[in-house]
Amino acid sequence: MEKNNPQCLVCEQSYQTIPLINLKYQDHDLWICPQHLPMLIHKPQMLVGKLPGAEGMKPSPHND
Repeated sequence: MEKNNPQCLVCEQSYQTIPLINLKYQDHDLWICPQHLPMLIHKPQMLVGKLPGAEGMKPSPHND
């Protein structure tokens, strides 16, 4: 992902259209929008192919 044109790693919306949260992971600068942040927390397996190493991530435990 280019630093001069940040986009959500899921929906690919630009920071011009939606707020983005910057992630630093494995020497990468990545961006995710607030709508997709829960996916990173609760269903990281859905990010396989979009986030390096997502296949090895475990979801956060639910303490409902």
